[in-house]
Amino acid sequence: MTTETRLLLRTLPGPVRTGLAMLVLVLLGGFVASAAHLYLHHSRRDEQAGLSLDDLRGAYHGVRTPARIGRALERGHAEEMPAEDRSALLAWLGSDKVAQGYDNLDLGERAPAELIARNCLECHGRKNAERHPIARALPLDYWDDVRKLAFAKELNPVPTPILVVSTHTHALSLGAVTAVVFGMLLATGWPRRLVGVLVCVGGVGLAADLGGWWLARWNAGFVWAIIGGGVAYKGAMALGLLLVLADLVRPMRRGERPATGVS
Repeated sequence: MTTETRLLLRTLPGPVRTGLAMLVLVLLGGFVASAAHLYLHHSRRDEQAGLSLDDLRGAYHGVRTPARIGRALERGHAEEMPAEDRSALLAWLGSDKVAQGYDNLDLGERAPAELIARNCLECHGRKNAERHPIARALPLDYWDDVRKLAFAKELNPVPTPILVVSTHTHALSLGAVTAVVFGMLLATGWPRRLVGVLVCVGGVGLAADLGGWWLARWNAGFVWAIIGGGVAYKGAMALGLLLVLADLVRPMRRGERPATGVS
């Protein structure tokens, strides 16, 4: 079929092309909002700024995050801390009485509060914030500061009933939107190979994304299918919509006839 005999978006009447162009802009805005919602919805699951892999693992598989102070101590931070102080702090963090033991008077100078004061406040004390900017982000002067970093966090996956509802909603709505976008893309004059690649990448990406929601509950490795599928799908849809928009605004080529039966 030649471009002269098949329907092309750029051969449609001006008012129809205008309406479709506005629809494309609305869909592009919707995908931007979808990405922003994903970031805002998941970025604080581990109570740290930014969207991390742990946020996504927690949402779809579940993850237990060790206490941040414990992780730092196990990495050897701070290097100059005596081994016995490090061991005492790790034992305290691994106990079931973290809050009660923080300022245990029976331990005297071996209490966690005293150990932190001796080994950590040089860099993490508010009074030294000018010399050590890390003190502004992670102060350790008081229990309210330490408490945020002293407990392991367990991120539980989305409950199955909610995942079922979410899958139902997204599969039908995104499936319908994707079909509309693919349909418009197939009605453009862009090379068929380019269009075919975008349709393939978008369809496979959406299937990998939604399928990964369920597979990741069994194996955390499938979180990468969610990430890769989501990026591929949104990238293909964004590029496809831009190509549709470009086809709607460019003039007809020589030899093409205006579409009939559409007003």
